[in-house]
Amino acid sequence: MARSKSRSGSSRRSAAAEVAEVEVVSEESGMGFEAGLAIITTVILLAAVLMVDYDRGANYGEGMLFKDKYAANASSASE
Repeated sequence: MARSKSRSGSSRRSAAAEVAEVEVVSEESGMGFEAGLAIITTVILLAAVLMVDYDRGANYGEGMLFKDKYAANASSASE
């Protein structure tokens, strides 16, 4: 039977001891997904609040910003 080559245990230890330095490079360019999603959500929520307020002002004479739209719609409809 042929003899197998003996492996030296010191080669594994020296390879593990020598750790190569790795430079971490951030490749972020621009806005991230989470920031974009937060901005889009905010814009859509603001648009929804304005649409509901306009509807309440135009049809019921209530609301924060469009109260006077009801009187304008009512007077133009009666003419």
